[in-house]
Amino acid sequence: MKRVDVAVLGGGLAGNLLARQLRRHVPDASVAIVERATERAYKVGESTVEIATQYLVRRLGLSTYVYKEHLPKNGLRFFFDREGRDGELTELSELGVHGLPPYPSFQLDRARLEADLLAMNREAGVDVYLGASVTDLALDGAARAHEITLQGGDAPQALRARWVVDASGRAGLLAKRLDLRVPETEHRVGAAWGRYHGLRDMDDLSTPGASEWRARARHTSRVLSTNHFCYPGYWIWLIPLREGLTSVGVVAEASRWDRRLSRPARAGDDPLATFVRAHRGVGSLLEGAEQVDHGAFGQLSFRTKTFFSGERWGLVGDAAAFPDPFYSPGSDFIAIENDLLTDLIARDLAGEDVQERAQTYDAFMQMRFDTTLALYRGLYPTFGSYELFSAKCYFDTALYYNLLFDAYAADKHLDLRWLRAELRRRASSIATLEGYAERFAAAAREMHRRGTYYRRNLGHYELEGRKAFGVMQAVGEPRSRREVNERSAAVFARTDAMVRAALDDDTTGVPSLDAGGGADAWSRLDA
Repeated sequence: MKRVDVAVLGGGLAGNLLARQLRRHVPDASVAIVERATERAYKVGESTVEIATQYLVRRLGLSTYVYKEHLPKNGLRFFFDREGRDGELTELSELGVHGLPPYPSFQLDRARLEADLLAMNREAGVDVYLGASVTDLALDGAARAHEITLQGGDAPQALRARWVVDASGRAGLLAKRLDLRVPETEHRVGAAWGRYHGLRDMDDLSTPGASEWRARARHTSRVLSTNHFCYPGYWIWLIPLREGLTSVGVVAEASRWDRRLSRPARAGDDPLATFVRAHRGVGSLLEGAEQVDHGAFGQLSFRTKTFFSGERWGLVGDAAAFPDPFYSPGSDFIAIENDLLTDLIARDLAGEDVQERAQTYDAFMQMRFDTTLALYRGLYPTFGSYELFSAKCYFDTALYYNLLFDAYAADKHLDLRWLRAELRRRASSIATLEGYAERFAAAAREMHRRGTYYRRNLGHYELEGRKAFGVMQAVGEPRSRREVNERSAAVFARTDAMVRAALDDDTTGVPSLDAGGGADAWSRLDA
């Protein structure tokens, strides 16, 4: 029976990145990847944001590779439409940037990336077994020897591994065996997507007003952004890929989910394209476009009871949990999970007892999932108003830079003292996020009641990144807790002012704004 230190079940993005990280940072560890498929297929999750990009570039040394083989991303971009969904593309109100953001991110061709990572990992000494299925899995953390029975491909009949990592995606080999998967009942959203060939070039339109529209963005590429077309209860994405392909998707809360979107294009009938084309602005880009392939999930979000165990196993990527795709957090989760798991494996192989550390790391990931989900749960109705969503987007992204990206850039998530302090603040952090969620949701209901929800959805824009997203000039530099809290308080104050402006300073129906306690809620985090 072949022995390895780490068996990674799944050769997708999460598993391949973990294997590369182990070879780079724990070079004495033997690693095997077991992957059922023999070819890399198209997958969603093409868009990265700043934490994931730092991980790829700083941790894994992939900077030159991703710049050469994939596309640089021109930030997040959001468009807003009239209630009738009939605004011209160049008329739609817009949040975005008018130049490449200060911190890089990318649009990844997942199939190409995974194939290239497999080749890199083989070259680095990882045992890669393609076409191999796991037929049995016996966990024995006490004996430090998990046994994995395999069938197919060129794999041995069995592997004995000190650590087992489930990176099998939604198949969840370990998650299902240990009954770890938990359905997400409070945030029900479905999604359909496809790759399309032949979309019109958003950066080279000849329609009336197109020249002024391009000049407004200082001729930076809108195509290279992750473009969100936002409506109450759902949104449409456009993400560019190499070789003239574009990822097109729809995500909708359960009450607005159309099951026909789950059907691929057949004989001239393309339900996904038909849905998108019903929206004049974004739909105009799909004129003449053809679907290459298609996928769908009736329910996107789910969680796990456990991410990591001191019994020498862990779950990463979609094998563990998935909150929502709106701000592209999937690869951020992979980055943090892989960092924590690599640290556990390295410490264990060095003879350290990692039981307590694994519990702390797991508790942090559970908190990370809960705080991320709080940005989306019950808040899809806020997406369709330029005024209101400008406030919510600023709140979400400014706190991302202040609390998440900055901490990751300083590797604070690998510091037990910092983690324990964060966990002590868990209840207050979630209460603050839920308080603002209630505030945003109530404002949306009130704006609908007043008939003001759509009033600035045409002809308004904010393309200065710091104003739209609260981008910090420097991340990863030493800051005191007081400085972090002061920045958070400033974010709360500006958010409250933006919501008040959207309500014309009449906060009737939004009692939490009348109470005024945004920054006060955060002050409890000094404890």
